[in-house]
Amino acid sequence: MIAFSMSVMLSIEGLYDGMTSSMIDKSLRSDSGEVTIFAKNYRLKQDIKYSIKNATSIKQDIEKIQGVKNVAIRLKVSGLAGSAKASYPSDLIAVDFDEEERFGEFGKFIKEGDLKLGKNGCVIGKELAKNLKLRLNSKVVFTSRDSKNNIVSKLFRIKAIIQTTNINIDNKAILAPFSSVYNHIGVDKSSATQIAIRSDNTELVNILNKRYPDLDVLSFWQYNPLLKQMQDSMLIFNSITFGIVMGVVFIGILGVMYVSILDRIREFGIMLAVGYGYKYIRNQVILEALVLGLIGFIFGTILSIVFLSYLGTYGLDMSEFSDGFASFGMSSILYAEIKFSYFSSTFIAIVVASVLSVFLPLRKIKNLTPTDVIRNSL
Repeated sequence: MIAFSMSVMLSIEGLYDGMTSSMIDKSLRSDSGEVTIFAKNYRLKQDIKYSIKNATSIKQDIEKIQGVKNVAIRLKVSGLAGSAKASYPSDLIAVDFDEEERFGEFGKFIKEGDLKLGKNGCVIGKELAKNLKLRLNSKVVFTSRDSKNNIVSKLFRIKAIIQTTNINIDNKAILAPFSSVYNHIGVDKSSATQIAIRSDNTELVNILNKRYPDLDVLSFWQYNPLLKQMQDSMLIFNSITFGIVMGVVFIGILGVMYVSILDRIREFGIMLAVGYGYKYIRNQVILEALVLGLIGFIFGTILSIVFLSYLGTYGLDMSEFSDGFASFGMSSILYAEIKFSYFSSTFIAIVVASVLSVFLPLRKIKNLTPTDVIRNSL
């Protein structure tokens, strides 16, 4: 019972942690990085007039900071994407695809096609392509306002379809080279609406805030509060599941030990009657409970490692619900994580449950009298 409960609990915990980690990783790689910079008011207004004017030189300066691995600049324009069959609100994002590959291994997001874009080629999010009823080599027209507030349109041909599990990209994004977008909306070639940074420097946000006080510098969690909320929710859910399973383990050990002591109540009574110390009986019962719990923990650990290793390698295929998962920005194949903390916290909990489970049986032994022993033996 202990082994099975433990293995199921840790498998569920590993899947939830793996799902959350996957969403965080893909968000880091496809969009924000560890630190993101915008012009003031851009996130509120979503207008290209609030772009970073000297983004190229800022990028070069940031790349010199210790701990910075990669920097990507992007220019996003909101508008309407249309095909012969449908239209949908979308974002045209100008990127350097070689830079995006270094930044977040962009090629791994491609589901169909390749990055040989040619003239007017573009990359489109999977859900947006589905909404517009488009496939590879289909044409899509993007309409928006340029820097002078004029309505402009541009025709693109789809050369690749991507799925990042980032809702903002999969549901709305058309990605194209900078050269196609700068001329289309008439902005300076050094401008960008976003500078994304991959870095392991924990002080980078503070450094950039001091260096660029006129810009909006955000950490990953500030930029993605919903992911933080989701991570906290998963932690709460896992804690509740852990508490329920440990409660079942406690009741199980309690039942086994109580029945075991009742079967031997006469022997314990005789031992007390002839002068055997209660503390030795207490230690024996506690040791029995600990051995029972530790055997369950050992088998549970083996089963958990087997389950988590399989789920970490092959994943849990939920393709039947892929549309529902995609709407929440999740992959349809869930991969589990294995953390040492799973086993250390479970070990402590099982030891505590084993010790607590013998309090009631020990109380019954402690209250035994010779009269009770004689009565029970008749």
